[in-house]
Amino acid sequence: MSESSAEAAVAAVASASEAAAGWRRATGLAGAAIGVIAAGAAAGVAIERMTVGRGMRQKARLALDSAGPYGSLRGTPGKAYADDGTELYYEVDDVDPESAPALSPRRRRLFGRKAPAPVTVVFSHGYCLNQDSWHFQRAALRGVVRTVHWDQRSHGRSARGVAQTQEGRHVDIEQLGRDLKAVIDAAAPEGPLVLVGHSMGGMTVMALADQYPELIRERVVATALVGTSSGRLGEVNFGLPVAGVNAVRRVLPGVLKALGQRAELVEKGRRATADLFAGIIKRYSFSSRDVDPAIARFAERMIEGTPIDVVAEFYPAFADHDKTEALALFTDMPVLVLAGVGDLVTPSEHSEAIADLLPEAELVLVPDAGHLVMLEHPEVVTDRLADLLTRAGAVPAGATVSGYGSTSSTARRG
Repeated sequence: MSESSAEAAVAAVASASEAAAGWRRATGLAGAAIGVIAAGAAAGVAIERMTVGRGMRQKARLALDSAGPYGSLRGTPGKAYADDGTELYYEVDDVDPESAPALSPRRRRLFGRKAPAPVTVVFSHGYCLNQDSWHFQRAALRGVVRTVHWDQRSHGRSARGVAQTQEGRHVDIEQLGRDLKAVIDAAAPEGPLVLVGHSMGGMTVMALADQYPELIRERVVATALVGTSSGRLGEVNFGLPVAGVNAVRRVLPGVLKALGQRAELVEKGRRATADLFAGIIKRYSFSSRDVDPAIARFAERMIEGTPIDVVAEFYPAFADHDKTEALALFTDMPVLVLAGVGDLVTPSEHSEAIADLLPEAELVLVPDAGHLVMLEHPEVVTDRLADLLTRAGAVPAGATVSGYGSTSSTARRG
């Protein structure tokens, strides 16, 4: 790096640190801890941001917001109600009986020409995201197989959790499993199911299995667990040094609780430091350097759309999550376990641990991919999902996809 580049990088980090300092002033001690995390992450993205002025970045965000097609797919809306009364929003994409003869060449490679079997694929999204995070996979499957996309409580178009807003309770993963059961009862009350979950959504699938084993045995014909974990999340270091991660683990639960109690002030702080947090989001969402800016902005919008008090309500659930024993219920079906090698949120070692307990599962590790692997390398995830559906009989037998996309060159199978 040249001297001028080094100086510019230092200036960019200093600017990020100033933003973090402003955050600290706005939110007190709780903000100070967040500021430390923010400044550390900012150092990793400073080079990328140092040559572009703040005004230009703001204009670029607005342009991407107006032009980006991601998250624009919509299906038939529906509502389910959780056991505490929380309204859960979902959408159904039904099979189009007219689409099979007119499938595009890409879809013919994925599925062939025949109509699929009557299977419903249920997609569960991750923490601080919403159903639109499956945009590419939804586009590929649209009209070919019946799919259900839902928003977890307090995310997307679903209502805020009743137990959280009225009773002040934190969310636990068991509750999310019951929420998924309510969605299945409403949107797919009969017929075979394929369950697909990313990150917290994968944990939701495991919680469903733990509480409703008969549903898994009787109706679930395949499962995909993407960038998720069956437990021991308290050991994740988020790419931070040992001293830093120990400090974060010690203070973060209290920090988030305090921030959640000052949500209005914190949301103003998030807007004021939008550039800094865009960098943090990118660092923890993606691994490759050449992510489409429109995709990065799409992820940013989803995460920005999650209020800080919702972030606080959900966070404690992850330390308590342990559904290792529930994995045994998936041993007699096709299973896909997929993760990005560069995932800092749920490291790929957690997916490898799941695959160790499911020896017949297909393990796919995607190099140069982070936590949002389904957005960063959508062709890999879509390819392996299509193959899973073929193996489960959800699409015509013999319509293999082994030669499709870049799976053979960019993903390593365990």
